[in-house]
Amino acid sequence: MENPTHQDKGKNQTRNGLYQTMWRWHFYAGIIFAPFLIILAFSGAAYLFKPQIESYMYQDLYYVEETKATTLSVNAQAEKVREEYPGASISRVSILDEEDRTTKFSTMQDGQSVSVFVDPYSGKVMGDLPVEKELMTIFVKLHSELLVGGTVANRMVELAACWAIILILTGLYIWWPRNRASIWGTFLPRLRSKGRMFWRDMHAVPAFWLSIGLLVLILTGLPWSGVMGEQINRVATATNTGYPAFSFSFGPKPESVTVTKDVAEDVPWAAENVPVPTSENIQYVPLTLNDAAGIAEMKDVQEPYSISMPQGETGVFTISSSHSKPFDNATLHVDQYSGAVLTDVRYADYGMMGKAITLGIALHEGKLFGLANQLVGLLLCIGLIGMMVSSLIMWRKRKPENSLGAPGRHVDIKIKRAVTIIMLVLGLVMPLVGISIIVVLILDKLVFVRIKRLKAWLG
Repeated sequence: MENPTHQDKGKNQTRNGLYQTMWRWHFYAGIIFAPFLIILAFSGAAYLFKPQIESYMYQDLYYVEETKATTLSVNAQAEKVREEYPGASISRVSILDEEDRTTKFSTMQDGQSVSVFVDPYSGKVMGDLPVEKELMTIFVKLHSELLVGGTVANRMVELAACWAIILILTGLYIWWPRNRASIWGTFLPRLRSKGRMFWRDMHAVPAFWLSIGLLVLILTGLPWSGVMGEQINRVATATNTGYPAFSFSFGPKPESVTVTKDVAEDVPWAAENVPVPTSENIQYVPLTLNDAAGIAEMKDVQEPYSISMPQGETGVFTISSSHSKPFDNATLHVDQYSGAVLTDVRYADYGMMGKAITLGIALHEGKLFGLANQLVGLLLCIGLIGMMVSSLIMWRKRKPENSLGAPGRHVDIKIKRAVTIIMLVLGLVMPLVGISIIVVLILDKLVFVRIKRLKAWLG
């Protein structure tokens, strides 16, 4: 049997050093962000089934007991709301596509957002529900702001999502078979094994099978994030691949600092930053909700859709549909006096990037291909929670009493620099990751190495 050459030994050392360094990055990222990712996966799994959960929880508000041939006008229903809640202002009405569903009016009452539900056949007010107390509002806040709220919490969520991408990439490198691989422990878990090996397989094997799905799930959620989302929007705007300039039906593109997401909710992503035009001829009598609903029907806007009320004398009606299939997306701005359609943006009008992101968001929310989409998303969320839990158990089993139990540092400075450069390149794409890496490197050089006990504990 031939002895390994000096060159072979050098290659093995380099390979082992790279593995050790990748493992160290993977370890620390997992320890720090596992709790955040469990929260994101749990809240995301619940939100996937928003239609089913809300229909069950609020069935007394959502559904009517019997249907009739004709419904009351939207104006008549709005009057019933005003009679029941004197002083309430209606900001939006949601027209749904199910015959047995109530009409939802979004109102402001004593500074609080309250949803009011009206039987469209009888005009009976079925009840109300403060938006802040809606279960899915709580889950959305948990998913995007960890319930705490504010910019810092939102950035922490985005940072965790971005680091999850690095966790998956470094995890795949660690998982990749280096010698003669067995199907067991690589593609299938060794269920009869015990201790750390069992938990290692329960972590690594599902991670391999779910890695592409998880990457897609994370990437399709980033357009909503604060930093990455803004970057994505800038790229789409700069390349004219988001919303098109020709979506403005009359006159030049409005020079407005107000965008659609500022005046309406439930707006498709690709239309969120469409500038809002202004209504002219303010001396005329404004249109009614009936008129706006008639324009939506005339323009073939598919139900379900919502009509947001004009804000001020020069405001416009905003008719938007983002609940249904992405191909039915519509965003219209309508002059509140003349009824002229000033802006009309449909899915077909989106640029390439706008279309791709719209489909991705629908996939992320479980809307792209119905129940199957929801079940696939649920599988990915459960898998992510399982991976995080198994990794924490595995860590606890190998962790020494007086140490964090991190993989040892590799002394080859070239390998450390190469991996750090790779991480910083990823940080250029994901700015929050880049900032966090720079902070860690500074702390490692100036703080951690000077505190002997902390240095020993970190490994």
